[in-house]
Amino acid sequence: MFGYKSAVPKVRLTTDRMVLRLVHDRDAHRLAEYYAENRAFLKPWEPVRDESHCYPSGWQARLGLITEMQKQGSAYYFILLDPDENRVMGVANFSNVLRGSFHACFLGYSLGQEWQGKGLMQEALQSLIRYMQRQQKMHRIMANYMPHNKRSGQLLERLGFEREGYAKDYLLIDGKWQDHVLTALTWHEWTPPSR
Repeated sequence: MFGYKSAVPKVRLTTDRMVLRLVHDRDAHRLAEYYAENRAFLKPWEPVRDESHCYPSGWQARLGLITEMQKQGSAYYFILLDPDENRVMGVANFSNVLRGSFHACFLGYSLGQEWQGKGLMQEALQSLIRYMQRQQKMHRIMANYMPHNKRSGQLLERLGFEREGYAKDYLLIDGKWQDHVLTALTWHEWTPPSR
């Protein structure tokens, strides 16, 4: 198709304690297991999820859409895996990717309950943000968090995100409209993509 990338990018990054890679259609079982294991833990921080989020069959259709978005370069959905690539520890997605005169996207992430408090999300996001800036040429990455989610706010601050505003009733989380603190990370060394 004109204007679209023809294949899903193959991205696999490693950190000291994880493998980070784009999801693909064979990840349905892994993602279903991650969301089933962490359903109660993630509930206060995410939109209401239907039952299909905890079943591989639900993820099959979802992964088809995600694969298409990754082909088009409009979103990048990563899974954080243990070094042996057996278990999903968390997820990080860069969505609503816009280029042209904006070169920006939104960041969303979650980490399983078992992996909390070990600095893993910071480790993962440092690598993924670097990829999005250098390879995908994102000038601006936006991330928003609920004011009572202090850990997320502190994480974004450590990563260099700056507070830019406060939005009332911004997102429907756990069935309630929630206020969000708006933050962004701007890459000041940005250069235009090569043609």
